[in-house]
Amino acid sequence: MKKVKSFLEKDIDLSILVGLTAAVLLIAAFVFGSSMYSARNIQSMAFQIPEFGFLALAMMLSNMVGGIDLSIIANANTVAIFTAYVLNGTWAFGTQGGARVALAVLVALCTSLVFGLLNGLIIAKTSAPSLVATLGTMTLIQGVGMAITGGTSVGDIDPLFSSFGKAIFLGLPVIFWLFLIVALVLGLILSLTGFGRKLYLYGGNPVAARFSGFHNEKMSVLVFMLTAVLSGIAGLIILSRVNSAKVGYGDSYLLQTMIVCVIGGIDPNGGKGKVGGVVIAIILMQVMSSAFTIMSLSPYTKKLIWGIMLILVLGLNHIIAIQSKKSTLKKSMKALASAAK
Repeated sequence: MKKVKSFLEKDIDLSILVGLTAAVLLIAAFVFGSSMYSARNIQSMAFQIPEFGFLALAMMLSNMVGGIDLSIIANANTVAIFTAYVLNGTWAFGTQGGARVALAVLVALCTSLVFGLLNGLIIAKTSAPSLVATLGTMTLIQGVGMAITGGTSVGDIDPLFSSFGKAIFLGLPVIFWLFLIVALVLGLILSLTGFGRKLYLYGGNPVAARFSGFHNEKMSVLVFMLTAVLSGIAGLIILSRVNSAKVGYGDSYLLQTMIVCVIGGIDPNGGKGKVGGVVIAIILMQVMSSAFTIMSLSPYTKKLIWGIMLILVLGLNHIIAIQSKKSTLKKSMKALASAAK
């Protein structure tokens, strides 16, 4: 038992998350039975996870450097709009088939990088809080999308591209496998590379990072560019699944990505968190979302539940943090008492 307790205490947030997820999965199986875990519903959830998952990973990165990126949804939608215009031939420059798809992906990547660079430069050069900076860029990027489309959806995209969003491999969508691969690579980068160590140090203590010789402004720009690329990938996945792009798609995802990051153990003050925790939290949220759909809850009720859930998780994290500090203090006092003897 001591070994189990020691293992659980190594990462109390992750242990609680795994326990909570297991409980929700069991309750869902008991309450909804085969309607929740049928092959059809599992495949449906696997189709929905990637677009939300990439947005959650993007929010995670911004949180890990002590910031927030409110522009991720606007980024994803506007990237999808630009890509859709290439794929329906409007901006195709005479390309066809695979060449047109390659051009569309290149346009999506460049657009994402520009949006991310804009965010990073504003935050790094003006020292503006990321909340304020990305609120401004969110409005700007939404405005760009609205000006281009006039508020209408852009469709009639190349079938070659749309087939990617529906492709199946080993019983699960290809886009789901893509999400898992990207999450794994991102987790390895953060855990094993110099960039990951610098990111944790910068997020946890920017002053210490600066005195350690890190270029804080460069790190901020790189992180928000990577955040934008992940958002752009989400936009491509959305486009490939629904065959159209429009400003305002998936607005509810913004609140959900914040909840996922908090549940997944990401410290909004920066310097703490793991990709694995966020992936588990994404699965938890998707199961709950599917349960809400089965129960035929209205979108307003869902938002109410997500909001309550965010407040409860924040409160729980605060209580855990206080208890952890008390436990550490008690251990320190015992150690001092033992040393005095």
